[in-house]
Amino acid sequence: MDIKQNILDAVNEWLTPTFDTETQEAITELMTTSPKDLEESFYKNLEFGTGGMRGVMGVGNNRINKYTLGKSTQGLSDYLHTAFPNQPIKAVIAYDCRHNSDTLAKVVADVFSANGIHVYLFSSLRPTPELSFALKYLGCQCGIVLTASHNPPEYNGYKVYWEDGGQIVPPEDEGIINVIENLNYNQIKFTANEDLIEYIDTEVDQAFIKSSIENASFNTPAAAKENLNIVFTSLHGTSITLVPDTLSQARYTNVHIVEEQRVPNGDFPTVKSPNPEEPEALAMALALADKTNSDIVIGTDPDCDRLGIAVRNNEGQMTLLNGNQTMILMTAFLLEEWKKAGKIDGKQFVGSTIVSTPMIMELATAYGVECKVGLTGFKWIAKMIKDFPELKFIGGGEESFGYMVGDAVRDKDAVAATLLICEVAAQAKAKGSTVYKELLKLYVAHGFYKEHLISITKKGMEGLAEINQMMVTLRENPVKEINGQRVIMLEDYKSSVAKNLLTGEEETMNIPKADVLIYYTEDGSKICARPSGTEPKIKFYISVNTELDAVENFSKVEAVLNEKIKNIIIAMQLN
Repeated sequence: MDIKQNILDAVNEWLTPTFDTETQEAITELMTTSPKDLEESFYKNLEFGTGGMRGVMGVGNNRINKYTLGKSTQGLSDYLHTAFPNQPIKAVIAYDCRHNSDTLAKVVADVFSANGIHVYLFSSLRPTPELSFALKYLGCQCGIVLTASHNPPEYNGYKVYWEDGGQIVPPEDEGIINVIENLNYNQIKFTANEDLIEYIDTEVDQAFIKSSIENASFNTPAAAKENLNIVFTSLHGTSITLVPDTLSQARYTNVHIVEEQRVPNGDFPTVKSPNPEEPEALAMALALADKTNSDIVIGTDPDCDRLGIAVRNNEGQMTLLNGNQTMILMTAFLLEEWKKAGKIDGKQFVGSTIVSTPMIMELATAYGVECKVGLTGFKWIAKMIKDFPELKFIGGGEESFGYMVGDAVRDKDAVAATLLICEVAAQAKAKGSTVYKELLKLYVAHGFYKEHLISITKKGMEGLAEINQMMVTLRENPVKEINGQRVIMLEDYKSSVAKNLLTGEEETMNIPKADVLIYYTEDGSKICARPSGTEPKIKFYISVNTELDAVENFSKVEAVLNEKIKNIIIAMQLN
């Protein structure tokens, strides 16, 4: 096959003495045996997306390896010295259970230390939210976590956090990327100053657990905690290091752990995907729940920032909740607790994202608090806390199974969220209710919103081109009618323009640009198209709603909404 000149140029650079013999031999092997893989490895540079830099491990500038991470860390080091002149700079590094995470974390620590930066490095794998906590706890300017969240085993990644504990956002992200792009690989300082690398573990763990309990506990009686029957699975990930201890110290003693998934393992041998959004990932936990007659199942992804939840429905069967439902349940619980404590005075807010359920806005309005909505990704919710210091942050979530309780951690946090949903479940059970019944009551009070996600995978260079073309088509030829309903509004976050398709009126949206399109129809339905920032996917988020007059009519009304979603999928040709 013919290889483009820009790819050959990149390959040739990696065959120079700047790169070690092992790397050069691996590239030579690819050239001989797999030109297609060679092209995929070099056709572009890995970029920072909504979750940092994430990709397949291997050789090349489009892969995760010591050189791509080393270059990013060198650029970040240079930027830190510019951003924080004449002061000692500290960084903290955590990593997950993935292959090479520990060795790549040490590479990052080496580069930081070689640039005169004091490094706190966790001595073994830890949850991502603990990294955010540790950054503020240790007074660092920067934090890094090596993780690829719930991606397949061949992936790894690199997420950058700033001094507020949140992931980098403008202007820092653009500034850092500019410095990195202007670097050459031969400028990376790999030789560590071991005197500047300090290993951390138990002290930070205990401080984090204490903070989680303080933020996510709400006077649940001891008897109610002991009476809640819990199944927990770490899905071979990092949460096993902290979640069981957090539940135990919070006095939740009736916890059954899925032993087959307890040991961290980057191959994730018992699941197709270690993603709690996927029903199959919780199959073992659901089986254990039926065996132990448990009330709730909780599973976390490998880096412990997302959680999947299953609860008993009205027929006593285990039912998986989606991310929007768990966000609504936890937010409603927090708002009610804040209201009971007399802490709501109009100077509070909850946070969400443009692709999450609009029901969160109805909920916030009912309690007299603001609901701020940002782009996809928890870095934008964390930025809200920084941007509105006059307002107190209660909690926030997004549809992709993440939640953040308070601002001790400025990222989605499955440790505190696990404890919080246990509080919801324990208090519901103590009053003769269930989590499921509490959700249905919320639908009656605030409107029945139902969401559905269509995720289409398009791998590699050709797949990226297909995804880009799909967005171009949707943007240049906007759908005028969906399922017999006129589209009344189109929000284009790439151009920052919201257009009323009935009147032609346009309005500028004051939100950072992103490749996202949202259609709103006259019956209140919402359809969002968005390429993933971290995976080779394009996602379509569908939200429909109607009134629910009584809990008893839930199944009948749900069937109506399911039919509406099905018709939207057909109309948009997403089936």
